[in-house]
Amino acid sequence: MRTSLRFAAGLALAGAFLTGVDAAIQTVTRNGRYLYTADGNRFYIKGVAYQEQGAVVASASNPFLEPSTFIDPLANGTACTRDLPYLQQLGVNTIRAYSVNSSLDHDSCMQTFSNAGIYTIIDLSLPGNGSMDRDAPTWTTNLLDLYIETINVFSKYNNVLAYNVGNEVVIAANGTAAATFVKAAARDVRAYLNSIKSSALVGYASIDGDPTWLDPLANYLSCDPSGSNSGATSLDLFGLNDYEWCGNSTFQASYAGVEGQFAGYNVAAYFSEYGCITSPPRLWTEVGALFSSQMSPVWSGGVAFSYFPATSAQGQFGMVTISTDGSTVTTSSDFTNLQTQYAAASPPNSPSQSGAGTATYPSCPQQNSSWLASNTLPSTPNYAACQCLENNLSCQFTPSTSNYTAIVGSLLDYACSLVGQSGGSCSAISSNGTTGQYGAVSGCDPTVMLSYVMSDYYIANGANVQSCSFGGNGTVNNKAPSSASAANTVSSSCLASASGTSVPTLPAGAPSPSGSSSSSGGGSGSSPNAASVVLADARTLMGMGVLVAAGIASGLWTIA
Repeated sequence: MRTSLRFAAGLALAGAFLTGVDAAIQTVTRNGRYLYTADGNRFYIKGVAYQEQGAVVASASNPFLEPSTFIDPLANGTACTRDLPYLQQLGVNTIRAYSVNSSLDHDSCMQTFSNAGIYTIIDLSLPGNGSMDRDAPTWTTNLLDLYIETINVFSKYNNVLAYNVGNEVVIAANGTAAATFVKAAARDVRAYLNSIKSSALVGYASIDGDPTWLDPLANYLSCDPSGSNSGATSLDLFGLNDYEWCGNSTFQASYAGVEGQFAGYNVAAYFSEYGCITSPPRLWTEVGALFSSQMSPVWSGGVAFSYFPATSAQGQFGMVTISTDGSTVTTSSDFTNLQTQYAAASPPNSPSQSGAGTATYPSCPQQNSSWLASNTLPSTPNYAACQCLENNLSCQFTPSTSNYTAIVGSLLDYACSLVGQSGGSCSAISSNGTTGQYGAVSGCDPTVMLSYVMSDYYIANGANVQSCSFGGNGTVNNKAPSSASAANTVSSSCLASASGTSVPTLPAGAPSPSGSSSSSGGGSGSSPNAASVVLADARTLMGMGVLVAAGIASGLWTIA
């Protein structure tokens, strides 16, 4: 049965649902491997994915049909108010937002959901250049700044349950070295959250996969490389995107295996996505299993996928459709079936918070043929050091086009090939998550890396001005050293503080975390199109496909 309500009727329904709701939503914390509200009750994520899908371009390089643009679901107050009655009908206490724009105003949506007792899980990455490239992963200043700016904007809201530092970055055994960068991101995000006294949890959402690499991935993201039982680099919340339960399946057929895999896990775990579509209609009978006493010792709930329509390689997801004018919500059988199952879910309020035990962080998994990640993590990206370096580079990247994100990768490949032909290498900008070796400039923005390599080539060719052209994309910096020895001295000085770990700080000019005023830089929460974003700016420039065939070395300038 399908139902359709006009927006005005939805507003009236919202008023009825909000009656008696305590606006002071409780803080959720982790004790051991379980989540608890401030009053000591066990907290289960009874959630739904809440993200309108952006543009999807089907291609051989996009097998999962991941979007290249996004629509911020928390920046349109009218839409959030429209959807609230339906989210309440579903009985959810959590929504997951996959991409948000820190420059927009989120006050209306976040307050609306907070008043209704609905928490948010916010993914910090953005489509395309605002996320880790699983084929050439790095952890750099621009991505760290993007994460910190997003946290900064949302830090004033009391209903942020967790921030995800990545979604499906590792998807196969041969890509497990990328986990070193995910773990470094978790470390630095945790340090920043601690510095601003935020209670938000640090999470990651993983694709389901073969246990030979999925098990060590989960253990790696919650282990302590130092062997001192420290949680400084650990997640609080491991999410598994699990679609094993199809149709009217059973625990034994669909969940027994993954239950056993995570039986001894040390931090909280949940299904960050679930809801198989290969055996329609979706009955959602897995809800009864997931929230049962059989699975509650291991899992803390899950997020059903997806409230909005979403196209994937598997087919079409979605529980509702929205009219073209944005005013009408039409629900489907997927919606009503999930509503029924969530209403019947009654997970046990155990163990008690006092009986949950203390957190422990075991040693990290050892490398083997299906687990490639080193226990040596990249340093915390240091913006000040990278800025100092950039200011003193003799050949600087000055793009001839405003769409410079489209040329950085190819220019880096070209510049590195020229340096290699001159007898040098691009080791200073390279990262290797398997060997645990990271070049001195590998934590800088890709544009800084490009200026570094261009300068290397420029100096190697006797400071010939034509050697800095790169098709009109380079400019000689007359204030910079022009000899290799002088450049090496200045670079060493700039990068002296770039190694090791530190507490990240806000980028220059960013507003401080505050609970009293909006930190939005623009945009309107009332326009459905205001939050539609295509990434093409410096702070999100990431993963440009810089695949340099160079060994890692500790040296800086490689050409005398």
